[in-house]
Amino acid sequence: MKMVNSQLVLTYFYILIYICLSSGVILFNKWVLSPKYFNFPFPITLTMIHMGFSGAVAFLLVRVFKVVQPVKMTFQIYATCVIPISAFFAASLWFGNTAYLYISVAFIQMLKALMPVATFVMAVICGTNKLKCDLFLNMVLISIGVVVSSYGEIHFNVIGTVYQVTGIFAEALRLVMTQVLLQKKGLTLNPVTSLYYIAPCSFLFLSVPWYMLEKRQMEVSQIQFNFWIFFLNANCALALNFIVFLVIGRTGAVTIRVAGILKDWILISLSTVIFPESTITTLNMIGYGIALCGVVIYNYLMVKGVEASNNQLQDKTMPEMQEGKADKRTLNNKTCSIDANGKPDASETVVDEETSLITEKNGSSV
Repeated sequence: MKMVNSQLVLTYFYILIYICLSSGVILFNKWVLSPKYFNFPFPITLTMIHMGFSGAVAFLLVRVFKVVQPVKMTFQIYATCVIPISAFFAASLWFGNTAYLYISVAFIQMLKALMPVATFVMAVICGTNKLKCDLFLNMVLISIGVVVSSYGEIHFNVIGTVYQVTGIFAEALRLVMTQVLLQKKGLTLNPVTSLYYIAPCSFLFLSVPWYMLEKRQMEVSQIQFNFWIFFLNANCALALNFIVFLVIGRTGAVTIRVAGILKDWILISLSTVIFPESTITTLNMIGYGIALCGVVIYNYLMVKGVEASNNQLQDKTMPEMQEGKADKRTLNNKTCSIDANGKPDASETVVDEETSLITEKNGSSV
């Protein structure tokens, strides 16, 4: 009983750290980029700092300290899978961070309710999901909520809204491409290996718009570079990747979705206190409430669909497993079960408990 309680306390502790880190990184980025506060209005540069730092740490863990083993990555997989995913990952971070210059943190969180809509649209376009009536109506409900929330925004800014929505669809396309390109090849990446392969490539992609848009501005500006501020900011962003992995590993994607909803409400409330210029209207909250109901329904439908698929798969494999148990071969006085295809029974193989963060994020919509 004491062991169960201690494990439960540790799980809740991880969830609390996730909510604090996730909210902290968003508020930290807003504070750094905002001209009214730290005044570093260079979102591409900030994103490149994150990618460069994360890639360097991942390189040390994989190649120097050998804490994590690299996956079998061929040039073809890297060119056809990792590079496209890295491009859209870089775009989503670039557009998302740029939105902080124009709109409030609270309104950004409200717009992020569009994430299930963007993921659903991209999945249908790419052929990984079918256009179902219940999901479509759910997407309409979320969209109506976001439109109502946007209409109630006092400081509505078209440029910032376009940046944020574009970043959401870029992230959605990255998630769908991850499923199509990586998972179908049987390649799974944990947080360290994903940063090891994707962060350097994203850094290179970001260097192009940085050279065109921010390099000259940084040369003529009088902004001082505070090393410790950016070092702390990059560490927080990196730690968030790891804590998401830990929470998913201990609880599952459903729990982190629920924690994400709680985090959004806390973040919206905190942002109005830390940044007094952001104002939340009644229409804002009504629209966000409508969108949030749609998000909850979407998550329920997704979980229900996964459970139905798992049950169907289990029903199909049970007869094969029973048939396979009848065919056993004795090797060195040890018994090895053989399935219907003549392969070792999957129930006897060692399961890797290290869950891929990218795989779980694909199922996440909050």
